[in-house]
Order: sequence, then C-alpha cells, then structure tokens
Amino acid sequence: MVICALSTLVLLRTGAEAQDKAPYHVAKTIRIGGEGGWDYLTCDPAAHRLYVSHGMSVVVVNTDSATIVGRIPKTEGVHGVTIAKDLARGYISNGRLNNVSVFDIATLAVLRTVPSGTNPDAILYDPFTHRVFVFNGRSNDATVIDATKDSAIATVPLGGKPEFAATDGAGHIYVNIEDKSEIVTLDAKALTVLSHWSIAPGEEPSGLAIDAVHHRLFSVCSNKLMVVVDAGNGKVVASLPIGDRVDGCAFDPGSGLAFSSNGEGTVTVVREETPDKFTVVANIPTKTGARTIAVDTERHILYLPTADFGPSPAATPERPRPRPSIIPDSFVVLQLEPQ
Repeated sequence: MVICALSTLVLLRTGAEAQDKAPYHVAKTIRIGGEGGWDYLTCDPAAHRLYVSHGMSVVVVNTDSATIVGRIPKTEGVHGVTIAKDLARGYISNGRLNNVSVFDIATLAVLRTVPSGTNPDAILYDPFTHRVFVFNGRSNDATVIDATKDSAIATVPLGGKPEFAATDGAGHIYVNIEDKSEIVTLDAKALTVLSHWSIAPGEEPSGLAIDAVHHRLFSVCSNKLMVVVDAGNGKVVASLPIGDRVDGCAFDPGSGLAFSSNGEGTVTVVREETPDKFTVVANIPTKTGARTIAVDTERHILYLPTADFGPSPAATPERPRPRPSIIPDSFVVLQLEPQ
C-alpha cells in the first residue's frame, strides 16, 4: 500500500510538472546591431530566411546559421515585408517614403518602387488573387498592387486606422482597425469592403493572425486581451488575457498555438483546444521591447526583435508617453524554441 501511494504521488507530481513546464524558451539570441527602431518581421520557412525591419533597411537573416546574409537599403520608415513565393518577389512598406519597394528574393536587389497611400504600414501578399495589400496608417485606406505587373490598381477606403492584416487564402482579407476597435473584411477580388465587425471587449487592436482551416481570427488588443473571432460571421468566440504593450500576433497551425508578443517582456501562448475553446497555457519571459513576432511554421520556432534601452526623455504635452532611447548596437532577435 505504501509503495502504491508513493507511485501515485510520483505520477501526480510528474503530471503537474509537465503541465507547468513552459512550452517555449529563449534558445538563442541573434545579434544584429546597428541603430534605429524596428517593426514587423517576416519568416520564410522554406527558404530559411528571416526578414527584419530595422532603421532604414531590411536585414535578411539565415535562420539555419543565425547570420546576416544581406540587407535591403533605402527603406525609410520601414514597417513590414511580405513574400510572394510564386512570383519570386518581396514587397516592403516604406512608411516615410509613401511607397513600396519590390525586390528579387534571390538577389535581394530592389527592382522598382510602387506609390502607396500615406504612411504604409502593414503589408500582405494574397496568393489567391496575386495581389499585394498595403495598409496606410494615415490615409486610412489600402493600396492594392497587382503583383503580376507591380502596379497599383486600386485604393480601398477603410474608415479608420488600419493595423495588421490576414488572408484566408480563399478571397477574403481581414484587417484590424485600431481606432474603431473592429475588423474590416475585404473581398480580395472585387476590392470592396464586405463588413465591419466589432471586437468588443477588445480595444485598439494591433496584431492579427488567422487559423484558415478553422476560420478563426486572433486579434490582440491594447487592453491586454486576445479576441478570437469567427472569420465567417464576425462573432466573438472568446477573449483571453495577455500581457501588456502588445503589438504582434502569430498562429502556428502545426501546433494549434496562437502567440501574443507583449512589449512588457512576455509572450502569451494560447492553445486552440477546439474551434470554440481556447486556453492560455503560458506566459513566456522574453525581453522588454519584444513586441512583434514571426513564426517558422515548419520548425515551430518564434522570432522576436528587441534591443536594450536607455532612460526615457521627459514627457511633454506633445509627447506625454515618450519612448526610451535605444542603446546603439544592441539590436537583437530572440529565437524561442519548443521545450
């Protein structure tokens, strides 16, 4: 009886330890250095490449060797990168230049630039239509580029400030509208707005990811919530607590996990138990400022950029919440791997 009781205790303790064990950990720090801020980063798992916006350029990293293999310059105010694998090209949103750089993914040479709206921010390639959707933060619209010709073909008003976007690969584009706390749905072919969906109780959404198989959208919000939305009808399915100062969101279909990258220095991990049940499984320590995220869906690895910071400047009426200064040459990308 004593042996049986001890065995039961060991089994219970082992199960509890397995449950408490964090699913990811910081396994590597990729040092990039240089000066300037950053925004989105994009992973191309098949090519083992990571495209990192940094300062006035895009840094290209080989994810096998964790080394820099190239830079794409003259991308002032760069926000994001999207890859059109079937066309062997990439597209970069240049916020200060109000245009998009088109580059060859083999050589990284810039082929041309395409005008956009004001302050292009999030950018998305939709393989279903072979179109690039550029979401302009100040003109509150989307510039649509025909990627087979690299020419702008339409401007779609969105009715508010767009943030990140996602495609279901079947003709629908979804974009967070930060100042309206909603998701706008676009018809990717007709280039019309189909719907405006409230994401209450979420407020000021930024990052957006999609589970295209189960038709679920993951919208991360400034009031420390991840809101899960039915991509078919706009119904809010769930809302889950996340960390503070969130910006990015990612979904890994292979693991069924959604991730919220929180600038406070954590990643919130949410498991999709069923299409209608979601559970927060962990808050992984990262580093202050690691607020955007990309996922390698083949190797199930997460990447988050950040840096070291100096003191914050004094607040002013124009800048009531000034950002702290970035210490030069401290820029890195954190690599998080499964335990």
